[in-house]
Amino acid sequence: MAGGAQPGGGAWVSVAVGTGERGEADERRVVVVGGGLAGITAALDCARGGVKVTLLESRPRLGGAVYSVRRNGLDVDNGQHVFLRCCTAYRELLAGLGAADAVTLQPRLAIPVLAPGRPPVWLRRSNLPAPLHLARALLGYRFLGLGERLAAVRAMAALRRVDPDDASADARGFGDWLRDHGQSPAAIDRLWGLIVRPTLNLVPDDASLAQAAQVFQTGLLRDSSAGDIGWARVPLSEIHDVAARRALAAAGVEVRVQCRASAIVSDPEGGFRITASAMAALHADVVIVAVPHDRAARLVPETAEIAGRLARLGSSPIVNLHIVYDRRVLELPFAAGVETPVQYVFDRTASSGAAVGQHLAVSLSAADAESGMAIDELRERFLPALAALLPGARGANVEQFFVTREHAATFRAAPGARALRPGPRTRVPGLLLAGSWTDTGWPATMEGAVRSGHAAAREALAALPARARPRTLAVAR
Repeated sequence: MAGGAQPGGGAWVSVAVGTGERGEADERRVVVVGGGLAGITAALDCARGGVKVTLLESRPRLGGAVYSVRRNGLDVDNGQHVFLRCCTAYRELLAGLGAADAVTLQPRLAIPVLAPGRPPVWLRRSNLPAPLHLARALLGYRFLGLGERLAAVRAMAALRRVDPDDASADARGFGDWLRDHGQSPAAIDRLWGLIVRPTLNLVPDDASLAQAAQVFQTGLLRDSSAGDIGWARVPLSEIHDVAARRALAAAGVEVRVQCRASAIVSDPEGGFRITASAMAALHADVVIVAVPHDRAARLVPETAEIAGRLARLGSSPIVNLHIVYDRRVLELPFAAGVETPVQYVFDRTASSGAAVGQHLAVSLSAADAESGMAIDELRERFLPALAALLPGARGANVEQFFVTREHAATFRAAPGARALRPGPRTRVPGLLLAGSWTDTGWPATMEGAVRSGHAAAREALAALPARARPRTLAVAR
């Protein structure tokens, strides 16, 4: 899962760019390598900026790490991706794709938390201003003792004062900071981990304090409505592939799927030449590399001097379990789990097209152990855990059980990671980077990916031939 956002993203501003010596504005070309959310966003912005855009994607579909597949007669998302109300850039992208109606957004943050043999506890916000909107939820969180709840309130207040842009905060582990602020092992696991694992794809002990502070401040502590949760009502590829292709075509972007870029070299006459499968070498005035960070390290020229930094970013896995029961066993759209290996479970029956029974997706973030487990091992561990958590599952038959895995789902937002994340520019003029792993300030979320695409497009339009008369263009920020 992923989410989070901060105010101000995705607005349209006017910038002045030049018309190059090659001719009219629409003769200048930007090539975007990678058709995930970052690449889609960058391509749309550049096309709206008046240049020719070609988008290359190695897979037969767009969407990058946010997609769905047909499996066992079901339309299955590769993972349960969520967003928050404060994810302004992603929500504006949805509107631009004509897909705003394909998602749902809570009117008010409400997370049901389940534990075996215990009644649910709800983490709900009130209408009070932040951070008071969470006071009742924290003080009523019965999975912790009263002293632990009061300590959690004090730690939340202290976390508001952490500067997410402070290098010393980024170098410190969040788990260490929590212990220094009086948080018990139970509180770290049952409260703080409930938010950190799905947003950073790490457990608190492995996460950067600065990145955790950004998540809590942006999503929970500054704006009372910021943390309301949204998710797709349809298979993800209907949004990030089908709707995205329509929007890109309408903007005039040339999309080439199953076209894997293998080399980007500087052209002696200016710009770049991109070698890719199933096509002749392509010339570009500017190239935006919007692929996962490990592939970007191999693709960009050595003169960009980023490979070493990106290799140290590392990755963290996500595993999703798909269980189809012969009847309904969960009456909620989703729930979190504590005192159980089940982290989050979602009802995906309607979106997957399950004709009978109920399709549940169990999302496991920071799944280092689970990513190496065989299907039978996962089944033996999680079916009893679900039965302990959901009384309705105890007498239900399991019609299907299968697994989707993303072994390198996100970069690791570990202590010191901020210093390794590059901005959109490289040392090679005109060669730009986009992706949730770039230095957006955000963790590896859909919001971060979209913001990176906007940032790369701004740099691309500014980097086009400057020896020309300026023209004013509308560019998303």
